Parts: sequence; structure tokens; C-alpha cells
Amino acid sequence: MTHTESQSRPTIRQTVSTLAGFQKTSKGAPAYSRFVNRPLGRVLAAIAYRLGLTPNQVTLISGVCSGAGIVALLVLGLSWPGAVVVTLLLVLGYALDSADGQLARLRGGGSPAGEWLDHVVDCVKISTLHLTVLVAFYRSPDLMGSTVGEGWLLLPMAFTVVANLYFFAYILGDLIRRTKGVRPAPKAGASVLRSLIVVPTDYGLLCVMFLLLGLPFAFATGYGLLLLGNLGYVALGLPKWFRDMSRLAH
Repeated sequence: MTHTESQSRPTIRQTVSTLAGFQKTSKGAPAYSRFVNRPLGRVLAAIAYRLGLTPNQVTLISGVCSGAGIVALLVLGLSWPGAVVVTLLLVLGYALDSADGQLARLRGGGSPAGEWLDHVVDCVKISTLHLTVLVAFYRSPDLMGSTVGEGWLLLPMAFTVVANLYFFAYILGDLIRRTKGVRPAPKAGASVLRSLIVVPTDYGLLCVMFLLLGLPFAFATGYGLLLLGNLGYVALGLPKWFRDMSRLAH
């Protein structure tokens, strides 16, 4: 991008203001995504627009940041240095994951290739993060030497399954609806209360949970509570999602 092209672009502040009109509905969004990640992603999208980056480039940068955070978790394990580095990289990766979609809408809409890339990066991120937690638990003398012992390993194993099931059910449901030409029904209420109720399902909250890496038992307990929240949400949601899909046949 030339100096003249850079000068002709709106400022970051102007772009952030413009992006406010290109936001997805906040209905049903968990609290962290709604109140922290989307605003942060808006700023990053404005910076990316100013730099002339494409949505796909932002997606790849997001994947690199998340991947670096996962590698840091593998190397640093359950430690205070890990808590700082892993959390910062995962939070940044998640914010950029929001920024790519906002940038795409600002530029006139996304592309099938961009949507595919975004989902592939998300799938890899979700799987490898929980599998790396499994390795970190196994390497923790505090956890493995406790009364529960190797029982702690069941948490990331279960979280890997639950997180991928939720992701797959959501993505496939959206694809089937669009194939049938059906727009998803608006979710009831956009209240702060509902955002707080569904917050255990928020990937952003999981990212913040890594701040507790220096306290192995506190992190493992919080991680387990998030697993229960996700498991409960998916268990309640699957019958409803199946009924929604069944209605599309009529």
C-alpha cells in the first residue's frame, strides 16, 4: 500500500465508528464475546483495514496467535509465565477471530473461501487447545500426585469431545438452514442476564481462565466447571437443535 493510498483511508477512529453499524446481533451472545471480544475485534478490524489487510490475512494471523498460545502452553505448562503468555496470545487470537468477520462486512461481505478458512482455523484451534491441556495436566506433578491423580486427565478428554460436538452441531445446523433457504429464528432477548447465563460456553472466558495456570488446582477446577457448563448447554441444546432440523423437512 502506497503512502497516498494510506492517507486516503479513514482513520482508525473513523473506521471503528463505521464498524459500529456493521455488527452482528448481540442476541444470544455470551457476555465476554458481547462486551469484550467484539469491541476489541472492532478496533483490530479498523487497524487491519487501515493497513490494507484482507479478512483472510486477519484469519491467518488469528490462527498464528492462537497457535503460538497453544505452543506456549505446551512448553511452559501450568506455570505463572505460562499464565501470562498463553492468556495474552489466546485473547489476541480470539479478538482477531472477531476482527476478520467485521473487516469482511466492512469491505462488502465475506466469501465462501473466507468462511471455510475461518471454520478450519477454529476447528484446529479448539481441538489442539484441549489436547494440549491434557498434556499439561499429565506433566503437572501437583495434579498427577494428588488424590485424584490421572482422573484429572478425563477433563480435557471430555472437553475435546464436547467442544467439537458443539462446534460441529452449530456449523452444520447453520449450513443446513442456508441450504434450505431458511434464516435462523431470532433468539429471544438480548438481555445482559441471558449473556451471563450462557457465559460458560464462551471461548473467551476459557481464554481468560488460563490466567490461573500458575495455580494448577484452581485452573483444573475452573476448567472442570467450564466443561460442566458446556456439557449442560449441549445436552439441553441437542434435542432442540434436532427438532429444529426436523421442521425443515416440512
